[in-house]
Amino acid sequence: MLARSVFTSVVALSLSSAVFAAPKIGAPAPAFSLKDEAGKEHSLAAYKGKVVVLEWTNQGCPWVVGHYERKTMTDLAAKLGGKDVVWLAVNSTSSNKPEDTNSWKSKNAISFPTLMDPEGTVGKAYEAQTTPHMYVVDKDGKLAYAGAIDDDPGNENPKRINYVDAAVSALLAGKAPEKTETKPYGCSVKYKK
Repeated sequence: MLARSVFTSVVALSLSSAVFAAPKIGAPAPAFSLKDEAGKEHSLAAYKGKVVVLEWTNQGCPWVVGHYERKTMTDLAAKLGGKDVVWLAVNSTSSNKPEDTNSWKSKNAISFPTLMDPEGTVGKAYEAQTTPHMYVVDKDGKLAYAGAIDDDPGNENPKRINYVDAAVSALLAGKAPEKTETKPYGCSVKYKK
């Protein structure tokens, strides 16, 4: 009986580790299917053949608010939008509602969808830690970049390096990004407890 219990525990641990294994650069990005604020379904698989930018967001986070006031995300999404690039925001904040997101999008002239992840399942699969936390998925569905939007968490450097822009530009040119991982900054993701 003890041997069976230990085996069951090991199998459960293995399954748990496989499901929530940390996403690795160069490996397939965790698959997902989520509805946006308007109820439209989006899956990573549907965007195969395009570069996908995933932005973890929370309209209550000062870092996110600052980036939207400076138009960091909206300007970059617009710049990249006509180049086989899809930009998806993901909100894993447990208290966020579609009406909150609609209001935020309207206020900030956001044209890309925000995927609703109130249970935090997709956020945890990607190990999203902060808002913003950025991921770039290449045209083959592999994770190409994970980390911060740029190298300027204090908004003090006018010559900041936008890591997402650099990663996407490299991929569109048929190259690997020079930087594939950086430390994200911002507020912690407000996962459901």
